[in-house]
Amino acid sequence: MSELRWNAPSDGGLFELTRRVPGRGQYRGLVFHEIEAKTILNRVPGTFLPFDWTINPYRGCSHACVYCFARPTHEYLGLDTGVDFDTQIVVKINAVELIRAETSPARWSGAPIAMGTNTDPYQPAEGRYRLTRGILEVLTERRNPFSILTKSTLALRDIDLFAEAARHSEVTVSFSIGTLDPVVWKETEPGTPHPLRRVEAIARLSEAGVPTGVLIAPIIPGLSDRPEQVAEVEAACREAGAGSVYSIPLHLRAGVREHFMGWLNGAHPELIETYEELYRDRVYLPRHPRGRSRSRQQEPRATSQPALPFG
Repeated sequence: MSELRWNAPSDGGLFELTRRVPGRGQYRGLVFHEIEAKTILNRVPGTFLPFDWTINPYRGCSHACVYCFARPTHEYLGLDTGVDFDTQIVVKINAVELIRAETSPARWSGAPIAMGTNTDPYQPAEGRYRLTRGILEVLTERRNPFSILTKSTLALRDIDLFAEAARHSEVTVSFSIGTLDPVVWKETEPGTPHPLRRVEAIARLSEAGVPTGVLIAPIIPGLSDRPEQVAEVEAACREAGAGSVYSIPLHLRAGVREHFMGWLNGAHPELIETYEELYRDRVYLPRHPRGRSRSRQQEPRATSQPALPFG
């Protein structure tokens, strides 16, 4: 582990590590690195995305999705993109204090904020630390627009906040559901709730008046890309009340590619040759024919999440 990366900002590091906490009980096998962050609002450079600001209270994710595009961020901390990413979770314990200060009306314009753009704000660590809940309490109090992208039904814990916030500002809660196939689900994202539970969560949020969306993402060649598989996910989510549905093919950036291909070689070696051909000279595949779908009744809101799969 690179010591410089964990030093306090005043010493040239990213943040100050306060303590390492081994997980027990339902968190056994995890290590929580509690840190004091310098800031919590992140400005998104460039701008093909429908938002300029994000919040990520955690780094690393025990959902352990084999394709997670955020894995290389752990290398920046001196940790690896495999087991470390899945088990060494960085927790910004001062996130709520920071968001209250950084969205003070005297200094903040009220711009939309996206959560879930790097790692899942409702991953298991949230059950222990409740940072996402605290952040949402501040944003709801300030009537600040926000969007959430998650794979976790833990989001239902905060349905009261979502409903309250939606009455006063632009709010969207979106779920990533790449497949309803139980075998593919368990192989590729072993730490996540069953996809049908996520569909049920969409129904409950919709009934509560919370705008919802779905990313059918990632669509994995040879595993979840048959047209009937994609159509099955969309139909279930539409019936549950999702206002928008997007589908995104798997993309493999450097760092993610090596991890995913290592997993594929063990789980589905018969697909290796296909992937080497598909991704030989590219990171992104052409968008799936059903890549953008929306209801006639509800256009995606300006604060909708980007079409990005994540872990």
